[in-house]
Amino acid sequence: MAQQNPIPRDVFVGEFRREYYLTANEEWILDAPGGNALYAAVGFLVWEKEHAPGILTRVGEDFPQTWLEDFSNHGIDVNGVAVLPRAVDLRACVIQQKNSADLVGNPIPHLSRLGLALPPGLIGYQALDQRPKNRRSAKITAIHGSDIPTSYLAATAAHLCPLDYQSHNLLPALLRQQGFSTITLDPSPYYMDSTYIGDIPALITGLTAFLPEEGDLLNLYKGKSADLWEIAADLGRFGCELVIIKRGAAGQYLYETATGRKWEITAYPARAQNFGGIGSAFCGGFLAGFRRTFDPLQAVLYGSVAASLVIEGSGPFFALQALPGLAEARLEYIQGAVREI
Repeated sequence: MAQQNPIPRDVFVGEFRREYYLTANEEWILDAPGGNALYAAVGFLVWEKEHAPGILTRVGEDFPQTWLEDFSNHGIDVNGVAVLPRAVDLRACVIQQKNSADLVGNPIPHLSRLGLALPPGLIGYQALDQRPKNRRSAKITAIHGSDIPTSYLAATAAHLCPLDYQSHNLLPALLRQQGFSTITLDPSPYYMDSTYIGDIPALITGLTAFLPEEGDLLNLYKGKSADLWEIAADLGRFGCELVIIKRGAAGQYLYETATGRKWEITAYPARAQNFGGIGSAFCGGFLAGFRRTFDPLQAVLYGSVAASLVIEGSGPFFALQALPGLAEARLEYIQGAVREI
């Protein structure tokens, strides 16, 4: 029986996935729970045990009910999971390289190069295009306003995981109308393209924090600027309070729009085993830190620690099995890994 969690005050909007994960050691993890919403919630739970994070997502009727019960037992509110009356293909093939985990649409070329066979569970997956047909369309799993349960309307903070452009364009205004005062957004690489740079201001106006990956940001500003601080300042002028640039193993950049202050934060030197989900775990840890301290720099450090715990083991809940006090010890360690520019 799933435990009853308190009504959430923090909500994560994103996706669940059924992951087929090929590790760097060429070992398969088959049909395991994953997805950006799950990893973001786990990053939040690294720091926040009293307030259960809620998740807004859509799944098909074929999504394992036992997984939802397990999520609830780990402290996640799943009342915002809308189960559609049809099967929905949520498979995702993730192939881990030396320093990254890449979501691939067609795993066959990669497996052929490695001399590996396609797992039976991925038959038919190579023809699956998980992206919307264009930037103005949304996937069937895109959240609608009617999907938000009444119990979630008392929440005041939300993080939007990578989704289609339409969802990111519409949801922040909808959430603000419902009384959400803190809204953070992690953009999808599918629309971070220089062709569409003119559409980005509409996404970030009024956000508490915009949290892009370095590579996606450089792709967005290709031909215009390669200076990350210049790019952060340009984004900030559209009304986003904070710009946090995720730089993988290099750490993060933090730009505070109101003051123009800039910080470089070095990543915690974790033993990298699992690169899947670390960006989302960082965002979840960031939101927990911001809600606790209201200090953006401290919030980035909270996010960095959450990501460091996720990266050291397989599966979304590995980070929650850390020894008591480990997160706090890492937080103290990386306090000295901050440099104001």
